[in-house]
Amino acid sequence: MVNYVEINTALWAHGLIARGGFCPEPADAVPPLSDGRAVRTLVLAGNAGPEMWKAFGASPEFATGSDSLDRWTARILGAVAAEVGGEALFPFGGPPYRPFVAWAKRAEPVAESPLGILIHPDYGLWHAYRGALVFAETIDVPARIERPRPCDTCTEKPCLSACPVNAFTNPGYNVPACVGHIAAPAGADCLALGCRARRACPIGPEFLYAPAQAEQHMRAFLRANPPPERRE
Repeated sequence: MVNYVEINTALWAHGLIARGGFCPEPADAVPPLSDGRAVRTLVLAGNAGPEMWKAFGASPEFATGSDSLDRWTARILGAVAAEVGGEALFPFGGPPYRPFVAWAKRAEPVAESPLGILIHPDYGLWHAYRGALVFAETIDVPARIERPRPCDTCTEKPCLSACPVNAFTNPGYNVPACVGHIAAPAGADCLALGCRARRACPIGPEFLYAPAQAEQHMRAFLRANPPPERRE
């Protein structure tokens, strides 16, 4: 039977990393395997740092369409799942969508940041969950270690003051204001380098996305949330 180290090694060959795991309970809403067996172990797969982008950039999917990263992810995690004797689940392809945010909180000490996205004590805001590997067997996974949320001791909270259009406020995230800014010439900085508020976070600067990766994600955000004049 495969172990956690072997799973991580298989993922690392493609610039991905194992992001913890857990033995699902009914409340976790983990679907059964394709043959109907219950899932006994779920291991999250994701990225932090530049290695995933290097692997994706060398792939046949790169720059071949708006869903190129999702197609690369599906191919890679599908192959890794076959290699390690599991199956792959993904955060895309819905609705309905899998509860990856809840799964992430079960596996790692992540929590919502003031921007709404999950912050990690080491990676800051520069990480993601690309999918999950599920198994019929019980696999020993690292115990989740409780760690303080970095935002709780961040007195200045520069993420909340860095946005040029004040899109992040106590009432919530003002998506139209953000989209309008990014789609306009004044938002070229956020489009090309990534969200200015996200870049202001002092946690994990060494994991900051490279400009090409940041722009890919920002353009994907715009496609999912087109400004009014671009909607059909």
